[in-house]
Amino acid sequence: MSFSQKLLSICLLLVTFKLAGQSPVVKTSQGYIKGVSENGIAVFKGIPYAQPPVGSLRYQPPAPRRPWSDTLNAARFSPAALQPSGTAITGSEDCLYLNLYTPGIDNHKRAVVIWVHGGSMTGGSGKGMDGHAFADQDDIITITINYRLGALGFLYLGDLGKEYRQSGNLGLLDVVAALQWVHDNIAAFGGDRNRVTVMGESAGGKLLSAVMVAPASRGLYQQAILESGSVQCIRDSVTAVNARALLLKQVGLGPDDARKLLTITADSLIKAQAKVCAGIGGNSFFGPVYDGVTIPEDGHQYAREGKLSGIRVIIGTNEQEGAAFIGKNEIGDDPKVSIFQPLFRSNAPMANAYYHTLLKTDSPYAAMVRTLTQYMYQMHSYRFAGALTGAGTPVYMYRYRYQNGRAFGARHGDELHYIWGAAHILTSNDNAAQKQLARSLHGAWVAFIKTGDPNGAGLPQWPGYRNTDRQVMVFSDVDAVIRLKEVYNDKQFPSAVFVIR
Repeated sequence: MSFSQKLLSICLLLVTFKLAGQSPVVKTSQGYIKGVSENGIAVFKGIPYAQPPVGSLRYQPPAPRRPWSDTLNAARFSPAALQPSGTAITGSEDCLYLNLYTPGIDNHKRAVVIWVHGGSMTGGSGKGMDGHAFADQDDIITITINYRLGALGFLYLGDLGKEYRQSGNLGLLDVVAALQWVHDNIAAFGGDRNRVTVMGESAGGKLLSAVMVAPASRGLYQQAILESGSVQCIRDSVTAVNARALLLKQVGLGPDDARKLLTITADSLIKAQAKVCAGIGGNSFFGPVYDGVTIPEDGHQYAREGKLSGIRVIIGTNEQEGAAFIGKNEIGDDPKVSIFQPLFRSNAPMANAYYHTLLKTDSPYAAMVRTLTQYMYQMHSYRFAGALTGAGTPVYMYRYRYQNGRAFGARHGDELHYIWGAAHILTSNDNAAQKQLARSLHGAWVAFIKTGDPNGAGLPQWPGYRNTDRQVMVFSDVDAVIRLKEVYNDKQFPSAVFVIR
């Protein structure tokens, strides 16, 4: 393309955006979409990235979205994926949509960040995070997505026939389909498909880790930010079948009646799911499956083999993750039965043994918080980081330690406020420590998304993590780099948190 042709193309794009006024219009590979103008940027809500997974497409991988003829109105968020809400059901099976916030519809080739929400893989939605947090001031195209949840996203039916071999990974494949849509269309929104960062926290981080070790995702992203999540969510097919049996029991069926799940109503399925997932055990009940197709081999081995070379990764956990899941008065007389068994199932004895070792020096509550932090999150994040960096993949490790005046304040999810709410914090009455934390966390994330390196101007210097030199950035009242002499690793504990035998 000549210079004059490039100039004409830019002018046409700018004219299109100006003529659209409050309704920017963009042509995608499926057809034209019309968004809205918010805070001076273009926002497109509820963009369909795949066919609705209903009818014959339930329990099937996402199908490419068919083109539409009229301009599609993308001014409102789509429904969330079907999920429990108290005693009711909310959302819709027709849920495969994404939301896109772009600072400009032009040829600037901006960096792109794609947010995958958390929620135990049974709840949440893309609209739960506001894309303006990175788009408005940081010039980053921000995308948030929905994916199928719970039994509709992760129910393993692979033993019913080859057409269902990937049924345990539908939520994962939804994310891959969204990445493919971004790869195919982001240039039209002013983005660069070669500067894509995927980012998630909790179940979002776990799911993205599984996406990373799924070959179908190769080439669709260049960087990943995994907050409190790793490949510990992937279970073997035996566990997946045994978990399915617990769901079948809730709908009055036996282990051999799995085929009847193909015709049960979605609402009935989600109501049964809510009962099975009640309590702390629901945090780990659903997740991706080693099905031999979508995820063909152990996630750590996949990373060790160098199959994630060329990817750059931030991985981290919070100092007291476990405090978000258990109160001081909720431990009970026998935590092995009330906490560890529903949460870890066959792995419960190992977590229980660690807990009792800690009781020699810690109070019961402090010991419980440390145990849940290690066995649910921390140990697994360091395992994955070790596998990645051992194969030469650049990894930056962090630890979120800011307690905000509370004895157990660095809980699961607490860092999100400073990463996504930085603009508000910096103009609020929050104290100096909180403002500095927002500058450091949000700033490092922005620098990484834009350059692949979290070391930006005015930010604390964050060295890479190595298995021989375990340097970790600690975000707290005062940011500092620490060197870990050792990393706790219970070698008897398998790579999956949730195992049923």
